[in-house]
Amino acid sequence: MCSNADGTMSCPPPSQGQLITVLSIDGGGIRGLIPSTILACLESKLQELDGPDARIADYFDVIAGTSTGALVASMLAAPGENKRPLFAAKEINKFYLENGPKIFPQRRYGLLTPVTKLFGAVMGPKYDGKFLHDKIKSLTNDVTVADTVTNIIVPTFDIKFLQPVIFNTYEAKKEPLKNAHLSDICISTSAAPTYFPAHFFKTHDPLGKVPEREYHLVDGGVAANNPTMAAMSMITKEVLCRNPDFNHGKPAEYRNYLIISIGTGSAKQAEKYTAPDCAKWGVLRWLHDGGFTPLIDIFSHASADMVDIHAAVLFKALRVEENYLRIQDDSLLGHTASVDIATKENMEALIDIGDKLLKKKVARVNIDTGKYEFVHTEGTNEEALARFAGKLSQERKLRQTTLSSQ
Repeated sequence: MCSNADGTMSCPPPSQGQLITVLSIDGGGIRGLIPSTILACLESKLQELDGPDARIADYFDVIAGTSTGALVASMLAAPGENKRPLFAAKEINKFYLENGPKIFPQRRYGLLTPVTKLFGAVMGPKYDGKFLHDKIKSLTNDVTVADTVTNIIVPTFDIKFLQPVIFNTYEAKKEPLKNAHLSDICISTSAAPTYFPAHFFKTHDPLGKVPEREYHLVDGGVAANNPTMAAMSMITKEVLCRNPDFNHGKPAEYRNYLIISIGTGSAKQAEKYTAPDCAKWGVLRWLHDGGFTPLIDIFSHASADMVDIHAAVLFKALRVEENYLRIQDDSLLGHTASVDIATKENMEALIDIGDKLLKKKVARVNIDTGKYEFVHTEGTNEEALARFAGKLSQERKLRQTTLSSQ
């Protein structure tokens, strides 16, 4: 066991228990209503076991989120009164319903719609992002990554240096230049090209020992729209950093991981694009087609699916498939497949998709077809969440017992 001078644990889990618990939330704009509906269900299952004050952040070592997923992660992990999570999971849908239309204001162009939309797509970002930044700032004030009640991991991409930047609580507590404000990282990881402007900010060392650092950031979906593997990599790095001899120098034992990964839905089954059609496209059509952005759709879904395939194969190879739960809907149609149609009707439809997804059977990706196939032996997603809630509750009690006995 590793401990600090004050007796608290300094080694990452599983030193306090048996599992490393990870919650991962994809990017997807207003489609964040789908995972937030799933998370409200998970938190209710935890509250059934441990009481009404239970919060998701109490049970996960890491909450990872990209783009809208980072907003959800921040709401779950930002400290409110008495250092407790700022939001209960059931309150997040209300946040989207109230603020979605202001984050993604719907414009009416009348008869000039096609021309005006195309002109707008060429001339600048669709939204200025000011309301989103101001809203997050008003909620989190000066909260930084290091202040969160559990560890968070948020991928972004630095366009000046053409490299991913992964903000995380582990590094933020040790390196002040990586300890950015939640408002800055949330707007950065949401800055999808053509939708929001790239975000620039600086961080400073309060002691003045190192020079300030500049960040030139865009949407984390460029690097990892599904941040599951980013979370696993950062945890492994932290384990090895704190204890190089951990597990005899081998990487963290992935059999100890318990992961819930929640997607924001896709229109995979709609088969929106075909090679004969795309073969005729130039730059503009790749950036804007019928209200969608094909190029962004392609790289965000490709990124998310590659991570899911990697994780599914890894956990299957380790014979611990039951420790990895991916909840995703690949049958979105029409407006529900959009990232920014924030009308009341569409937002309610997305919540309904989340509710129906809970009733669907657990599904895993077929690595040959890329489609999700039902696993008939594991019940519904809601039943799977109940099982995971039981494991999370048991793990939390084990850690509390371990700490109290030291």
